[in-house]
Amino acid sequence: MSIFSRKNSTEAAPAAAVNPDLAALTGEYTLDPAHSTIGFVARHAMVTNVKGSFKDFTGTLHLDGSDPSKSTAAIDVKMDSIETGSADRDNHLKSSDFFKIDEHPTMTFRSTRAEALGGDDYRITGDLTILGTTKPISIDLEFNGAAKDPFGNERVGFEGKAEIVRSEWGLTWNAALETGGVLVSDKIKLVFDISAIKQA
Repeated sequence: MSIFSRKNSTEAAPAAAVNPDLAALTGEYTLDPAHSTIGFVARHAMVTNVKGSFKDFTGTLHLDGSDPSKSTAAIDVKMDSIETGSADRDNHLKSSDFFKIDEHPTMTFRSTRAEALGGDDYRITGDLTILGTTKPISIDLEFNGAAKDPFGNERVGFEGKAEIVRSEWGLTWNAALETGGVLVSDKIKLVFDISAIKQA
């Protein structure tokens, strides 16, 4: 079941009934950090991947099952909550070499467009702000479904991915390798696994 529908632009669409399953999903949602992941993958020393995530974030979604273009998302991430499995590496990422968390404690995303790609796939485009620099990114998302949990919460789930070039946001620190190349890749993969709860 997709939360997004696409009409054929070459056909008239007079008084088409809204799918009640889709319409029922319309509403305001809050991200559940305990069951969600906002993460990233960076190439390290040209030979392996290092994965990390942010543990402290808040976010809201507005889903419109009848008109997906009206769906929106807003996310705020606390940069000091970064975890990569190494305390030394985490502290380096928080420092002035990278995220400068004393000056820029929060990373934000604000959507500007949502579009259907067919089936359960869609794309959300918006403004990503890191280190005070705001640039557009597009996130490809898959809708994983909706369900009511044992506590009566109505949930929706999504998986998503995007790629950014970190230097475009001022994240330029690096170190050259004796064998050629650099220690940290400029291209970063972003990964999302989102569970959101519908508000009453």
